[in-house]
Amino acid sequence: MLLTIKDLSRWLNIKPSTLYLWAAQGRIPSQRIHGLVRFERVKVTKWLESFERNSLQSIPRASRVSHHDLDRIIEATKRDAYTPPPGKPSTASPKGREVDRGAR
Repeated sequence: MLLTIKDLSRWLNIKPSTLYLWAAQGRIPSQRIHGLVRFERVKVTKWLESFERNSLQSIPRASRVSHHDLDRIIEATKRDAYTPPPGKPSTASPKGREVDRGAR
């Protein structure tokens, strides 16, 4: 079954005018049938998958990290950002004006 501009617009969450432009420019696989633009779901799916493959191939293998590694990197970055250097007092507020509410 062929998809209309409206169908594909809803599926990809892209404005119909953008899809018309891409189809006219040949940027997205489409076909014209009696002046109407139509899309084959299989071809559009392969087109979308090509972006995933290209983006993964552009990342050097050594720099690819797993989700677990990424979580550890984020935690270490947060720790470095929020932990004061040795010898410097900790301040929780951005301007260092902590109020001791228990001392009232």
